[in-house]
Amino acid sequence: MFKKKKEASLQGEQKAGSINIIGVGTEINGDLSTKGDVRIDGKIIGDVSSKAKVVIGTTGEVIGNIYSESAEISGSVNGNLNITEILFLKATANVKGNVASNKFVVENGANLTGHCETGITQTKSIIINNLDGREEIASKREASA
Repeated sequence: MFKKKKEASLQGEQKAGSINIIGVGTEINGDLSTKGDVRIDGKIIGDVSSKAKVVIGTTGEVIGNIYSESAEISGSVNGNLNITEILFLKATANVKGNVASNKFVVENGANLTGHCETGITQTKSIIINNLDGREEIASKREASA
């Protein structure tokens, strides 16, 4: 009786803690949404949404917006980044778009072309239920006085 409930809850946790890898040479046209971590070494044309961490390797490219809890960018992004916790731009990063993040770390050599907002008052995370029942992370900006 209790065993089935425990197994079901463990399976849900494992799915949420999964790591997804988009390898070199892979191109995805469309939005990517996951509850777990995602590493992108290929190319995605569309938005990327994760309730965990997004890592873009040196060969990775995203043409679209990124919504996640944290992110580490070593490749290129042509779109806005809405990160609820911490964003790292590594030395090889090339970002063209606006950044909203609670904490923001930029290594020497990284390129950022766009507007940047940091701090807890600038980025409050909200969950939006899509019409098909999926949850999506969005960023809500509040005016600071």
